[in-house]
Amino acid sequence: MNISILFEDNHLIVANKPSGSLVQGDRTGDETLSDDVKAYIKKKYKKPGDVFLGVIHRLDRPVSGAVIFARTSKGLERMNKLFRDREVKKVYWAITKHKPPSTEGELVHYLKKDNVSNRVTAYSKEGKGAQKAILSYELVGRVGEFYLLEVKPQTGRPHQIRVQLAKMGCPILGDVKYGGEKFHDPSSIYLHSRAVSFIHPVKNENLTIDAAPPKEQIWKLFSGIGGR
Repeated sequence: MNISILFEDNHLIVANKPSGSLVQGDRTGDETLSDDVKAYIKKKYKKPGDVFLGVIHRLDRPVSGAVIFARTSKGLERMNKLFRDREVKKVYWAITKHKPPSTEGELVHYLKKDNVSNRVTAYSKEGKGAQKAILSYELVGRVGEFYLLEVKPQTGRPHQIRVQLAKMGCPILGDVKYGGEKFHDPSSIYLHSRAVSFIHPVKNENLTIDAAPPKEQIWKLFSGIGGR
């Protein structure tokens, strides 16, 4: 077990998910981040029996970064409400080999998911079964042929950032599903949940939790950029 804990108290625990790992179990039966966090809590606090851990949200398997879990049912219920009410602010970093059409902007699309292929299509106009997706982006760095975008989603749709950036002409590096170029680790794409901000559901305190990018050379190229 090799796990990076970013924040913990009696109600919440936030981990920095490695790319390629699952947040929650699926049909593969692979070990998950949830399993690792439970094992961490059990060992650190010498918990007998099963450990309660509520999954509040997820990141796609090839995505890295901050994932929030609940350690109590109260924390889970209240955090779920914060997510439903869009009161959790999220910041992502994405690396692409394509320069965006402008240095900053807002993207609005209508997304429709094919559950058979697990692929999402972005449309410019509203259609049957499609969900509205909104994000803002800013070009915050360039090193050689690589561009770093800071992305702030306003909605939480499946594959939203991946498909909206691809629709803009800036597929994420490594995200071959949406037109990105293969790069190094096939289990990873260069999308990282960099920070989450919200009001603590029990203590009523403002929290901003940063997650350092993976320790990989391409991320190191952008160290010190974006004020984080």
